[in-house]
Amino acid sequence: MKKILLAVGTLAVLISGCKKDLTQFPYNQVETTQAFNTETDLNLAVNGMYAGLRTSGSYFVGQWNIMADVLADNLVLNPIGRLSLKQPFYEWRYTGESTYGLFQGGYTITRRANAILENVGKLPETAVTKDARGQALAIRALTYFDMCRAFSKTYLNADATDFTLPYVTVTDPTILPGNESVQGFYDKVIADLVEAEGLINTSTASVAAGKINKNAVAGILSRVYLYKGDYANSIAAANRALTAVPSIGTLTTFPNIWTDATSESVLFKVRNTVIDGVNSQGVNYYQTVGGLRKSEYLVDYSFYQLFAANDIRKTTYIATSLYAGNNANHIIKYNGRPGLAAGVVDAKVIRTGEVLLNRMEANYRSGTISAAVADLVLLKSNRYTGYVSTLDLALTGTSLLNEILLQRRLELAFEGDRFWNLKRLNLPVNRDAVHGERADGTGTPPVFPILAVGDKRFQLPYPQVELNFNKNLKQNKDYDKP
Repeated sequence: MKKILLAVGTLAVLISGCKKDLTQFPYNQVETTQAFNTETDLNLAVNGMYAGLRTSGSYFVGQWNIMADVLADNLVLNPIGRLSLKQPFYEWRYTGESTYGLFQGGYTITRRANAILENVGKLPETAVTKDARGQALAIRALTYFDMCRAFSKTYLNADATDFTLPYVTVTDPTILPGNESVQGFYDKVIADLVEAEGLINTSTASVAAGKINKNAVAGILSRVYLYKGDYANSIAAANRALTAVPSIGTLTTFPNIWTDATSESVLFKVRNTVIDGVNSQGVNYYQTVGGLRKSEYLVDYSFYQLFAANDIRKTTYIATSLYAGNNANHIIKYNGRPGLAAGVVDAKVIRTGEVLLNRMEANYRSGTISAAVADLVLLKSNRYTGYVSTLDLALTGTSLLNEILLQRRLELAFEGDRFWNLKRLNLPVNRDAVHGERADGTGTPPVFPILAVGDKRFQLPYPQVELNFNKNLKQNKDYDKP
């Protein structure tokens, strides 16, 4: 793992006389011993950590917004697009070579967080140093949790023999860590987040600045606890986040979230400025050719039918338009700010809409049905024009759970959730094998429509280059077989 996980070398942000945002510069120019002498140095290191979320591998301003949907059933490949991600991800043909960016990017981010955590104690304890420590703990935990979602079974589906990647907390380039148990890994994620929540600031101004705060940490905890099946703690964490930030976006304001006209209901986002100009979020979905949208992936025909005509998410996320003589349902969620290339927009990492859904499901699974229904009504009254709650108020049992899970799929569509959520629920991927990519359902249906529960490919393989170097790291089960 020398190339990715351990080759730390030097750790700091390039300090330049150019009048540019420091967060855009690489985090590998100043020796660690020179980088943490003042609070100014510490702030530069924190900026470098956040820059990693924007530039490292496949994360938040990269492929993360599309990966979980490509792997699952919300999208269908456009055969006249660039066929990006077709192999290996859309066809589930990944190998230890194709996941290199995801692995490398994650450890780049956590390495920068670890450098802060190793050195922040050199400075006197102040509000600034406590906040920096909390931010580093939170970003490390968030990144490791997402890596675990990609490379490993989820907590409820794992047993004592199931392992995940190493939870590295140092920058020592000589260690060769081995895999860890899934259960133990979750405990470390939660411990980091709990400590972070006690240290980090509560300023809502940090959202606009692209910095994580206490409310976001509580929201992320509600996600992790839901995956763990610790529903009481998921509810408690969600309550903390939603008490501080109760809005989930209204019928009027929700569309504006995606153009950065408002940060309402956004708990944490990764800033993507005009200077940064990173447009991969948009390019993941489509490019403009001759004034028309040419999509890489389009909305799956059967999934599109699940959006009611009065659901504001339908027109916020999707637009039907012509390309090559045929209408298609294009994903416009990452159109971004007017006048800029599609995708030059802040990456929303966690929103109160998801936190409400986490609490909704956790309440249902805890038997607190009235609370789950109340949250369902709250969500739908802010997503459907002319909404009438009568039918939802009467829901119980499996019908209620199905509606909760449907709303999760609709709310978080094209936002990096679907495949990991199917894995959490121990459900297969069942793509529409009848309909194609066009808006009327004609075209080319998926050639690979089903990924069965228990298939090894629900866990991505570790990069072979890392296995070759670090003999203590084991490949995921059955990747040595055809």
